[in-house]
Amino acid sequence: MTHRLRGVRCLVAASVLLAAPAPASAQESKSSPLVIELVKLLDAMKLDSIAAKVQGDQYVGALYFAGSQLLVVGARYSVPQRMDAQLAGKNYRDVYIDLNSASIPDSKVLVSDLGANGLQARRRDNEPYDTVDMGGKSYAFDGDWNRAKISEQEYMKAFQTSDAEYARMLEALVAQLKKAS
Repeated sequence: MTHRLRGVRCLVAASVLLAAPAPASAQESKSSPLVIELVKLLDAMKLDSIAAKVQGDQYVGALYFAGSQLLVVGARYSVPQRMDAQLAGKNYRDVYIDLNSASIPDSKVLVSDLGANGLQARRRDNEPYDTVDMGGKSYAFDGDWNRAKISEQEYMKAFQTSDAEYARMLEALVAQLKKAS
């Protein structure tokens, strides 16, 4: 009877652990599956850049360094006709450059996805970490919220907001590539 009771206790303890919510460190990235899809399309089409119009005067552009990095910028642009002409000419790299350097500053979001694997909330081992510049703030997703002088909760909120915006930008880029193929 004692062995049976001990077995039941172990089973209950295991069930509680499995049912407990995952810690923040195990949080899934919304952008990861979209980056995988985007990278496959870029590789298949032998492209190292892509850009798209999101809506109105909002655009997004990306530079892809195969196997290592994806740089994505989204912003409003004060001369949409110029941007539309660049897109029509498939001058994606020029769109990226213009958005990165001459866009409306307070609208700019810049993502450095090191590893081209979607935003990760924490660095793994000694790998490089992702960064996001958004809303006039810069975030280094290295897992060290103390160095950033914010709480873990604020850090994870910044990650969730950044990841959601990155996913939105990636959706526009994937749609552009699918339309072009």
